[in-house]
Amino acid sequence: MEQIFKNYRQQLNLVELHENLKNYIEQAHQLYNESYLEQIFSMIDLTFLNITDFYQGIAKVTRQVNHIQPVFNIKNVAAIMVYPRFIPAVVNNLTDETVKPAAVVGNFPSSQTFLEVKKLETKMAIDAGAKEVDMVISVGEFLDQRYELVFKEIQELKQIAKDVILKVILETGTLQDAELIYKASILAMEAGADFIKTSTGKEKIGATHDAIYIMSLAAKDFYDRTNKKVGIKPAGGVSSALKAFEFMTIVKNILGEEWINPELFRIGSSSLANKILFELKLTDKNFFSLKPTDY
Repeated sequence: MEQIFKNYRQQLNLVELHENLKNYIEQAHQLYNESYLEQIFSMIDLTFLNITDFYQGIAKVTRQVNHIQPVFNIKNVAAIMVYPRFIPAVVNNLTDETVKPAAVVGNFPSSQTFLEVKKLETKMAIDAGAKEVDMVISVGEFLDQRYELVFKEIQELKQIAKDVILKVILETGTLQDAELIYKASILAMEAGADFIKTSTGKEKIGATHDAIYIMSLAAKDFYDRTNKKVGIKPAGGVSSALKAFEFMTIVKNILGEEWINPELFRIGSSSLANKILFELKLTDKNFFSLKPTDY
């Protein structure tokens, strides 16, 4: 791993980072308007990852997703993200082929189990119909500098995923240090990640401007070296369209316009889709909801 890391920048210019971030965020606030709402909506991974989730509720939400394009005449969300056991509820009810069934795997959100269990869960989710899987790195092992172990886990889950999109969650709010976020990004991409993602949404700190900047910088360096494009996914606390647009603007400035599409940019959120439908004045209530007594 150290040999791999030597192929990339050894130090980040934090002064430049914060100067650029200030400019990018100001730019986002100047440019933001309702015309971007539909574009942001199309990049959402509609996320249901609560202990109160249940099969009929996920099935109901999936049927609601089917109605987005014909009822509201806007491009649909990118994916429906659920725990592995609910993938059949999505697959059995989803008729919009542009929306991907997606599952968190590898003992989400802690990643604290045997590798064989992580591999089995990943295989079972894909066998059940998941077209995308999101895994969490072994954060403790990474902080203990056991990079080979972390690399191997990602690599082995990607071998199972094959043509299925693998998003690797770095839990950047726990890593915090800029150099560590950059190193984790490089490690994940070198191991086969199709996307790098900020957070599980289960820790105190979710997606931040700094983390998205550093991850985008790492993705640019990786692309310059390998000619492979890796996507960026802010998740955790992305509860407003303006916040999503700020992240999108950072990615656009560093990686270019070609990254601003659902194939290379996603937003993980459980509440943002409803808020955008409100802002577009398409509905006056929560369109997507999970209530045990209402399905």
